Amino acid sequence: MTPAPLPPTPPAALPAAAVPDQPTCAADAGSWCSEFYKLTNSDFLARSADTIVSTSFNVALIVVLCVVARFLIHRTINRVVDGATSSRLSRIVGRAPGLRNGNGNGPTTPRRAQRARTIGSVLRSISSTVILTVGSIMVLAEFGVALAPILASAGIVGVAVGFGAQNLVRDFLSGMFMLLEDQYGVGDIIDAGEASGVVEAVGLRITTLRDHQGTVWYVRNGEILRVGNKSQGYAVAVIDLPLSHAADIPTASAIAERAATERIADKDVADSVLEPPEMLGVERVGPEGVTLRLTVKVKPGEQFAVQRALNAVIADAFEDANVPRPTVFPASDSRPSMP
Repeated sequence: MTPAPLPPTPPAALPAAAVPDQPTCAADAGSWCSEFYKLTNSDFLARSADTIVSTSFNVALIVVLCVVARFLIHRTINRVVDGATSSRLSRIVGRAPGLRNGNGNGPTTPRRAQRARTIGSVLRSISSTVILTVGSIMVLAEFGVALAPILASAGIVGVAVGFGAQNLVRDFLSGMFMLLEDQYGVGDIIDAGEASGVVEAVGLRITTLRDHQGTVWYVRNGEILRVGNKSQGYAVAVIDLPLSHAADIPTASAIAERAATERIADKDVADSVLEPPEMLGVERVGPEGVTLRLTVKVKPGEQFAVQRALNAVIADAFEDANVPRPTVFPASDSRPSMP
């Protein structure tokens, strides 16, 4: 009897498809590792899930704090600037030594407002720069960046830039102190050494002057070693009166003082005069004659107009009284008059 054939041997089973390795934390349901692994199927991202989430949260918190700090600081600066031209703060600032403009303008003048806005703009820029720098360092620290080499490199670059831009830094610092101390403002007549004239603009780096000939001078604040302000507090109109040696000094003095007193009573001059004229007497005696000096205290910036008006009226009074004048007038020590 022939044996029955054996059933065919089934083919060998194929090896199962390789299952990628997954981090053990992926088995923890609800964990960040498991969620990252489901979304990205990346072992690296899953293992770093907790670090990524915590770092992102810290970075977002730093950014939010920087934004809030910048907003609060800018708002505070804006409120101080707005209050610098009104209310009680203005009166306190106006009484502070060194902050009075002294030219008869109160603390609510456009000049004080302009100065407050300029300082406020500088403070806002400085605060933004500081906040951005601190925030960037904190963010880099969250990512594990070694800050020591960066800070060292920044220090070296800062030193190099400081040496190269030291004049610029000096100009800015000088401009800041000039604004804070209110040494001069737009419309003041100042003597800045090499240039003198009416201040047309005051910046942090450059002060713009226009002299009596119409020339515009741009003076770097860091180069101003001393400033003579002719528009602060009050001014003095100085009238020098040259006379001949044969002139009767007491009579000429009385004529000049009487003519000046009558002239300042006129409406066009009276508003500029603060005190009656004062005859100082003989100022100089020279080979060409005798010089009398008369002064009048006036409002800031009005001394030149008053000086011209009194010179004209006293000259007419001397001519009417036949007061002898020198044939050669003495040279004046003063600079040309400002408009």
